[in-house]
Amino acid sequence: MTSIRHIVFDIETSNTFQEVGSSDPAKLDLALVGIYDSLTDSYDSFVQSELPRLWEVLEKADLIIGFNSEHFDLPLLNKYYAGDLAKLAHLDILTKVQEVLGHRLRLQSLAEGTLKAKKGGSGLESIVWWKNGEIEKVRKYCLKDVEITKKIFDYAILNNSLKYNDFGRTREFKIDATGWLHKNDATMTHTLPW
Repeated sequence: MTSIRHIVFDIETSNTFQEVGSSDPAKLDLALVGIYDSLTDSYDSFVQSELPRLWEVLEKADLIIGFNSEHFDLPLLNKYYAGDLAKLAHLDILTKVQEVLGHRLRLQSLAEGTLKAKKGGSGLESIVWWKNGEIEKVRKYCLKDVEITKKIFDYAILNNSLKYNDFGRTREFKIDATGWLHKNDATMTHTLPW
């Protein structure tokens, strides 16, 4: 199997659905985006003014990976992007989990079950930190979620299974991740001329 460049990402917003009066993620405002880049084996983050640098990274990736990214992160990011992020090769771990289990799980539940790890806060706390000017707290929280998502992805690739906490009990389920890192030449990865 050829190694592919994959980007694991997560976003944080600067406001809530209640504040914007809509359940449409595109109505929210971006605080920052955190990523893991397999090419450099490093983490990075981008505030709105740095998004052009992020677009170059995403455009050069073979696959972008998120958690609840299909219905939340990508629609919000698309409002800042001149192309169409939906055309990029994309894997949403939550969508894959829901296909197997028939229901959604929280990232925290998968983190506890699979990794024995805890998230470093919540999205609502992150919004409060952002509004209070505590940007480094938001950055650290976001990058922790990226790290957890990456580790869950890696675990699924190695074991073809994941675990989650269910009312104090750890449950394991099979998930076919064998094709997750195969390059799909039919999927567009570049929508802008970088």
